[in-house]
Amino acid sequence: QGFQTEEVKFYQPRRRDMPVTQYDMKYIESTGLIKFDFLGLKTLTTIKKAADQVKADFGVELDMGSVPLDDKPTYELLQRGDTAGVFQFESTGMKNVHKQIKPDRFEDLIAIVSLYRPGPMDNIPSYIRRKHGEEEITYLHPKLEPILKNTYGIMIYQEQVMKIAQELAGYTLGGADKLRKAMGKKIKEEMVKHRSIFVDGAVERGIDRDTATSIFDQMEKFASYGFNKSHAAAYSLISYQTAYLKAHYPAEFMSATMTLDMTNTDKLQFFKDECRRMGIEVLPPDVNRSGHDFAVENGKIRYALAAIKGVGEANMKALVAEREARGPFKSISDFIHRIDIRQTNRKQLEQLIKSGAFDCLDKNRGKLFANIDNIIQHISSSSELKTSSQSSLFGAEEMQAEVRLKDTPDWVELEKLRLEAEAIGFYLSAHPLDSYRSGMEKLGVKSSGEVFRNIQVGDVIRAKMAGCVNSCKKKISQKGNRFAFLELSDASGSFEGILFSETLQRSEEIIASGLPLLASVTIEKQTEDGDPRVLISNLETLDKAIAGVASALVIDINDMAAVKPLKEVLSTDRKGLNKIYLKPDNDEWDITIELPGGYAFADGGIISRLKAIPGVSAVKEI
Repeated sequence: QGFQTEEVKFYQPRRRDMPVTQYDMKYIESTGLIKFDFLGLKTLTTIKKAADQVKADFGVELDMGSVPLDDKPTYELLQRGDTAGVFQFESTGMKNVHKQIKPDRFEDLIAIVSLYRPGPMDNIPSYIRRKHGEEEITYLHPKLEPILKNTYGIMIYQEQVMKIAQELAGYTLGGADKLRKAMGKKIKEEMVKHRSIFVDGAVERGIDRDTATSIFDQMEKFASYGFNKSHAAAYSLISYQTAYLKAHYPAEFMSATMTLDMTNTDKLQFFKDECRRMGIEVLPPDVNRSGHDFAVENGKIRYALAAIKGVGEANMKALVAEREARGPFKSISDFIHRIDIRQTNRKQLEQLIKSGAFDCLDKNRGKLFANIDNIIQHISSSSELKTSSQSSLFGAEEMQAEVRLKDTPDWVELEKLRLEAEAIGFYLSAHPLDSYRSGMEKLGVKSSGEVFRNIQVGDVIRAKMAGCVNSCKKKISQKGNRFAFLELSDASGSFEGILFSETLQRSEEIIASGLPLLASVTIEKQTEDGDPRVLISNLETLDKAIAGVASALVIDINDMAAVKPLKEVLSTDRKGLNKIYLKPDNDEWDITIELPGGYAFADGGIISRLKAIPGVSAVKEI
């Protein structure tokens, strides 16, 4: 109070170009200056990246500032609640609001942004009913209609309050802004003064005093949480542009969105699942195809090298630059001779191998991983030769020599997928449950996506669900009883269930096995916005459950060393009616060998034991 000055003292921070004042926004405005907020939104970068990708893929120069605001496919996308990745509209609540409001004009988007907040949210049901002609639109005075018509008679914006004060009570624009501030900040003494000014001004213009008082009361109640329309409109435009890109260029939009969340594996998994729902395939990382960012490849999205955990963005940029300068890597030896040891380390190579990024050069990840020391040593020697002043004939020959790697059986399928998920953060190229599909159908297993997509409030569902263990958090209740939260993942997502003391006690060894599990669950949906409650009543390994219903197994072999241990395992399980087929990995021939006799599969662990044999790449039930 009483702060008066026309001078503002500044100081110049070191290593900064902009002078700074220590006055806060309240006092700086009293000097005649004005405060602006400049927001750095990564969504703007997403839009730019998506537009650049559209130009690269289709030769279309998108001017996002000129896209039509009445685009039908964009509004259809919003009406479906298909808003994953769409700025501001991603939450479950926002999706439901879009499904109910069914926006078909830009004004609706501005209203949604403004209404979806504590306070104004109470007006959403009325807005929906009025928009769809299910509730009468009323006005306290005819002069309010042109001001509130676009929002179906509901006050939503601060600008509407200011316009009402001008049109009904004769306020100047500056005076109306002071009224808005007084209402918004609930300044009591100012409100008493403005109530008198507003009501008297309205009466002078022929409005009944009681009506004018009611209008002021409504304005006062609204203004405490009213939103600035110009702010909401700018944000809604960004939301609309992202929705437009998703509707017309889905792969390009999702690729850009994933690039901007490259370090957030939870978000990447969510977007990967969204891509699958949209019918967009996400291709695995590849040292010969991937960029350091996500990119579109023939309508599919190629996983970014820099999104692999622990590889380093600068190192991946150097790898991509080398490939673009001198062509794709022809072999592991070619990679070794061309890569620089200064941009390579053990962790990086381990993660690239585990992620499958080297599959284009050698599919045997187990062999590459076992030879990492050898590979690093050769990269180091090759880098030294390149930087040394010697360029002898022997040096040139060494630069082109084939690097010999020790033969080692590939990882078994479950281990390969587990390590891939470790490097990427989630299962990408496949899920361990994929090879169980036929057996799960026989067991009546439901996917998490199927169950949670259809469950309604009040439902109680009993089902069989399968998954791999993501985490198990053991707790002790206030009564001293042990229980646990078990998170499982299947191909459609993750879900968490609770195991109470008795179930936990008999399941701990099964959970620790690392094998896919079959869970008997009871699921309850208690509230609209809350997650369903999942109670796990029984657990067993999926291998054991499927062995009980299997009629035949196909065993894929990628190393002949697996034959002898296979024979030892199978010799203990004869005298049955079930068949077993061997399928050797062969680039030239598609061979399937039927083993003579029949098998009982009496031992529920036989599938697990077969999968654990080095050289067995997969065991599938048919």
